[in-house]
Amino acid sequence: MSTELATPAAAVKSGLGGGGRSGWGAGSIRPVLIILVLLLVAVGIRQPDFYDPPVLLAFLKRAAPLIILAAGQYFVIVAGDFDLSVGSLVTAEVVIAARLIDGDPAATRPVIALLLGFGLLIGLVNGVVTTLLQVPSFITTLGMYLVLVGAVYTWTGGSPRGALSEEFRMFGRRGIDGVPVLGQLPYAVLVLAGVAVLAVLAMRSDFGKVLLAVGDNPRAARLAGARTARMRTIAFVVSGVCAAVAAILLGGFGGVSFQVGQGLEFTAITAVVLGGVVLGGGRGSVAGAMLGALTLQTLLTLLNLLGVSGALSSAVQGLIILAAVAVGTLRRRT
Repeated sequence: MSTELATPAAAVKSGLGGGGRSGWGAGSIRPVLIILVLLLVAVGIRQPDFYDPPVLLAFLKRAAPLIILAAGQYFVIVAGDFDLSVGSLVTAEVVIAARLIDGDPAATRPVIALLLGFGLLIGLVNGVVTTLLQVPSFITTLGMYLVLVGAVYTWTGGSPRGALSEEFRMFGRRGIDGVPVLGQLPYAVLVLAGVAVLAVLAMRSDFGKVLLAVGDNPRAARLAGARTARMRTIAFVVSGVCAAVAAILLGGFGGVSFQVGQGLEFTAITAVVLGGVVLGGGRGSVAGAMLGALTLQTLLTLLNLLGVSGALSSAVQGLIILAAVAVGTLRRRT
């Protein structure tokens, strides 16, 4: 273990960057768990077959891209930054995939590798501009959002071209058939499980402890020996790669359009805040962020079952952000 990681990690254990995962304080996941349980009960009452394994897995399959996006957004937010480019990155990834694959199964694997690399590159650029050039992450990623939107429109002439191969779509559409009780285990759920395990392990490692310290008190973390610029840049890279994975899944069942990633950046931030993660960094768990995304997806499903207009979803997300931030601020003061 290197000295630069060990020192700030020890500082976190002493309280510098505690995640606040226990109790009811800032960063606790208990409130979102209670809300999730209540919403699941309400959905079950409205749709009695919701808890049948095939139906429940189909719901998790639809929720997987948002949960993965929220996991990536968590790393950026807990480090004290924002990533507003993930929605446009998802759109760009899907449009690029369709254009390059153009229905050719042989191009599927190389294009998937390219998409993951492109997500990594966008995250790296966001991180470098934010940390080395000292541009606020809000401005950096908003600028990247506009760059990606403009580039995709220019490249396609305003209309998506090409087609995704069935081999590409299978990650979002298909699964392992013949599983006892479950029937089919969707690939999207397996990908989600893999991302969740990696994210939780990362935040339990020295890397996660240092990242929390950087978000909680950058100056103290820097004085303790942490390379704050590197840590924040890695967080943006994680967010970019998660956006690429989400795009691959969304391409499977969402089709190719300029709307596939529209608004996802705000939805992901809403989910992270709902999961108890404190804006400004240093508090909250990645499990809470993912549970927040699952809770938000459950809420939207319930609203749909109740016949509430989809146009109200943005208003609901806005209210959730305002309420969660207000409650989080009060909990942090206590």
